[in-house]
Amino acid sequence: MKQKHFIDIHKGLNSLFILFLMYYFDSWNNLIAWIYLALHGTYGYLWILKSKIFPDKQWENKTSISYGLVIWASLSLYWISPYIIITGNHMIPFNIPLYPAYIFFCISLFIFGIFMHFTSDMQKYINLKLNPGNLIQDGMFQKVRNTNYLGELLIYLGFTLLAIDWAPIIALFLFIAIIWIPNIIKKDKSLSRYPEFEKYKNRSYKFIPYIW
Repeated sequence: MKQKHFIDIHKGLNSLFILFLMYYFDSWNNLIAWIYLALHGTYGYLWILKSKIFPDKQWENKTSISYGLVIWASLSLYWISPYIIITGNHMIPFNIPLYPAYIFFCISLFIFGIFMHFTSDMQKYINLKLNPGNLIQDGMFQKVRNTNYLGELLIYLGFTLLAIDWAPIIALFLFIAIIWIPNIIKKDKSLSRYPEFEKYKNRSYKFIPYIW
């Protein structure tokens, strides 16, 4: 099996797992749970469509069942947020009300993240297919070399912040530190084979504008 098979199946199960939690804890009247389901569940199905229409080459590699289960375990860390939202079992020892403006902020982060992640992945797919062997340094990648990862960060922050808890934030940043950042560094090393990369590197950011 390929890595993408484990990833796609897990992404597709997001909405079913959240619905199961809502059923098990009888949380049908929890508005934040429904908002979370709309965001994370929709993202899962969009990811599957992306995997079918313009797949990412790095997830096309074959993998063992054991490593596939590691992928599953890692992705399951993202289920901490819906569990906290639905059960109310917070690490933070006090309740913070979810004001409408805060919910607006979370949804807006998610929408911007969806745009950045999917359009940059589409641009990369089209460029590699129609113009192989050339450095991509315009469009969505003009100022940030990993706009897809930046978009994914906004996506996950969008629904993770709805939990108002440290646990899912810690899980997200562990994922970034262990998976994303090594991939970003590896990509830069790969792109360094292009003669124009040095100039591109000096006028762009790796991941987050004005920070890194």
